[in-house]
Amino acid sequence: MTDIAAPRLSNRWLVLFLLLLIFIFNYADRFLISGLVGPIKAEFGLGDGFMGLLMGPAFVVLYVLAGIPIARLADRKSRIAIICAGCVVWSLFTGLTGFATGPAMLALCRVGVGIGEAAFVAPAYSLLSDYFKPERRGIAFAILGLATYFGQIAGYAGGPAIAHVHGWRSAFVAMAVPGILLGAIAWMLIREPPRSNASAVQEAFAPIIRRLAGIRSYIALMVGMGFGTLSGVSFGFWGPTLFVRNYGVTETVASNAFAAYFGLAGLTGMLVFGVVSDWLARKGPEGPPRLAAFSLFAATACILLVAWADSFEHAKMLAIPSGLLGGGWSVGVMASLQYLLPDRYRATATASFVAVTTLLGFLVGPWLAGSLSEMFGDASDSLRWGLTFTIPTGFVAALGLWYAARNLGAERDKLSAHEG
Repeated sequence: MTDIAAPRLSNRWLVLFLLLLIFIFNYADRFLISGLVGPIKAEFGLGDGFMGLLMGPAFVVLYVLAGIPIARLADRKSRIAIICAGCVVWSLFTGLTGFATGPAMLALCRVGVGIGEAAFVAPAYSLLSDYFKPERRGIAFAILGLATYFGQIAGYAGGPAIAHVHGWRSAFVAMAVPGILLGAIAWMLIREPPRSNASAVQEAFAPIIRRLAGIRSYIALMVGMGFGTLSGVSFGFWGPTLFVRNYGVTETVASNAFAAYFGLAGLTGMLVFGVVSDWLARKGPEGPPRLAAFSLFAATACILLVAWADSFEHAKMLAIPSGLLGGGWSVGVMASLQYLLPDRYRATATASFVAVTTLLGFLVGPWLAGSLSEMFGDASDSLRWGLTFTIPTGFVAALGLWYAARNLGAERDKLSAHEG
């Protein structure tokens, strides 16, 4: 694909910057509940298992179910219109969370956030793939991926900071406003690139899935992304709570430390990974997924050490290499995925990929860690044991990513030949 250079289109760096801002609040709204576990549990008398359901299944189920039909629409219609509409929807439901009157309304609001956020990932990566050449997508996706850390910092640190002064409900309302404004700004400033397939009859969903099921690289990337997300998200959601229980610090201190040490190191790792990934991509398609595999394997080992650190200071120090190594591995996965997929159904195939990996990561991860914690006694070390069973899935993920690199180029040619 050639870089879009028509003068009527938006500047590609402006597009990337606005999508980054939107993605930051996508993640902030997603992780906000994690930094406010204590006051929400206290007000409604909830346990770790139910909080895990709010973090995972309540958010994920509709996120996944809505993601594929939205992506099908994005392969034919305006991707930026879909992204902006989703931004407004998830922001509104984030704000409504602050008015929840009980556990059922909390769950319904999380469902609404999931539906809105389903409109971002697949259309956004597809849009950026039209604005950036393959050998520049690594840095573009790395910059977009910074939202993972800026968003977590906003959710982990910003939410508790607002809650400390105004209460946990005000934190949800305050975090909703920027998303609504950004959706309106992006709609006014970002232009949709023309696509050669715009008037083509869209291929049925089932044949696309059957074809992709026979692509070993696609399946291996999916396994790697899914289990890697399960490992990272289970720790990401429960990490601040782990710090509170095991080191006797307040939720504000724990969330700030988690955001600063993991977040800032992760930001650095993400940018470095993007640059190195692009450099490796110029030498061959196998470089980015192999780098992702190595980084994820090492990061998983470091995070296990964090979970069992004997002091708060040691945990914070171990968080730095964990963030650096784990900061950008997903960039290599998404760059490899966009390299592999044909343009005509890129958003659909990306959404199917995200659906499976999200189910593994966001549905299973937080719920499993919380349920295991309850099984071990819902006390201090119980959460450590729960995470000890979920974090090592990152090792399985690394093996999947290493395997995906073996056939990436040949299977891309296979998919392209089918398109021809």
